Amino acid sequence: MAEARRGLRIALFGPPGVGKGTQAAEIVKRTGVALVSTGNMLREAMREDTPLGRKVCSVVDRGDLVPDDLVGELVATRLGRDEARRGFLLDGYPRTVAQALFLDAFLEARGEALDAVVNLDVPEAEILDRLTGRRVCGECGATYHALNNRPRVEGRCDACGEALAQRPDDAPNTVTERLRVYAERTAPVLDHFRAAGLLVRVDGTGAVAEVLERIARAVPGILG
Repeated sequence: MAEARRGLRIALFGPPGVGKGTQAAEIVKRTGVALVSTGNMLREAMREDTPLGRKVCSVVDRGDLVPDDLVGELVATRLGRDEARRGFLLDGYPRTVAQALFLDAFLEARGEALDAVVNLDVPEAEILDRLTGRRVCGECGATYHALNNRPRVEGRCDACGEALAQRPDDAPNTVTERLRVYAERTAPVLDHFRAAGLLVRVDGTGAVAEVLERIARAVPGILG
């Protein structure tokens, strides 16, 4: 992994299915900054089947958002670690105006601020195809697609051979609800960051490398 770029603090933004996680992994690999993924933290809580995990699971299965105070606590703890103080990339946070205000205040108290918020833009029809066709290995987390990235053996992970499944929140009805919730509760966060002069729009369609190149052009210095 690359040496962390001191002070690089960015957030990837956009509705479910635009490729935030994929691009976040590529950027972190090249910059060495800490990845702060609320999705990863919440899925870990669900896998552990703790009281918190079961509560999170019931919310996610409905296609709703996890309460702001709970997510804020998780993010604050993660950003408080030493590696995050050297730079970080937020994936999946903030998702509401209240979360954005919490993040602003948290960073300001440490004398820090975001450098940029990258909004990945993908047509809704493509998002629906991406998510409803996604299949995930429950053992190693490898991701496939029923049409565009099929495993060598139908229903089995290429990496570990375990069964693939559709995540409950990728079912068609749930995806539609997730996008509705995003439009209602998350899209207004764009106005918050636009007013702060932090928002940059990037076309999220096409190959991973193409989208990464667009991000690099939109945020000078992000990849060197």
